[in-house]
Formats: sequence, C-alpha cells, structure tokens
Amino acid sequence: MVDNALKISAMNDCEIVMSRVFNAEQPLVFAAFTEPKLLKRWFFGPDGWSLKVCEIDLKVGGAFRYVWRKDADGTEMSMGGVYRELEAPRRIVHTEVFEMDWTCGETRVTTLFVPQDGRTTVTTTILYSSTGARDAVLKSPMESGVAAGYDRLERILPDMAAETV
Repeated sequence: MVDNALKISAMNDCEIVMSRVFNAEQPLVFAAFTEPKLLKRWFFGPDGWSLKVCEIDLKVGGAFRYVWRKDADGTEMSMGGVYRELEAPRRIVHTEVFEMDWTCGETRVTTLFVPQDGRTTVTTTILYSSTGARDAVLKSPMESGVAAGYDRLERILPDMAAETV
C-alpha cells in the first residue's frame, strides 16, 4: 500500500518541502495544478473556503492571482506571482507573494511532477526570505490547509480523468 499522506519537512534555514503521491497520471495532475477550471474544484484548503478568483497566464513571465474566501464571514486571502520556468508537465518555478503579506515577502516555489507506475509524486519546495518567515509558516495552519486541498484533489481526480477522455 502506498502512503499518500502529505509530507512536510523544513529544509536548510529557509525552505519547506511538501510532497504527496496522487493516484493519477502526470499530465492530469499537472493540469489540476495549472488550469483554473480544475483548480477551483480543489485548491481552497479546509471546507468552508472557496477559490473565488483564479487567473493564470501559464507561460514564462506570465502572472497568476488567487483570491480565497471564507464562505461564513467573507474573509478573503489573496496572492499572486510570476512564472519563472515552465516545463509542462514536469516542472514549474514561480514567485509568490501574499497581498496581505504574512510570509515576509516574495517566495520562490518549485513544483516537480514525477510519474511512476500510473501515479504522480508532487514535490513543492518553497524558499522563504528568512528562517523567521519559514518558521512562521510552519507554525501556521498551512499544513492542514494544504492536506485538505490535496485530499480533495485525490478524491476528484477520477472525475477529472473521465471528463478529459
């Protein structure tokens, strides 16, 4: 049995590495991370939130912007960034900054999509501006939010696969 649980590790002084295996082929998982209509179905953390704005210009130099909303009280959180490197469906490198910045500035995010036996391992490395910024993120509810989103994605990947046939 494959352990598909999200794994998060603090690496060196400023990085966090997140990894999760998905039971789907690499091109579908890559699409789920890069196509707005697919992202809106799973990329919103815990239940009770939604991804209200999802703008993606998927090209080197292209920008993205996300706005999440907590449905109960209208609280919003937003971030954006610029794609720096793109090798579909294998690798994405982009910058990222929250508009109400709580991570002490821009981060550099590298996401790898590695296929193996019909599954895809997604590994995301986030480089923060300081150890303090990294540690603040580790103490936040980020891990539970990412895990909830990834679990939701795992549940709907079969539907996404059926829709793309």
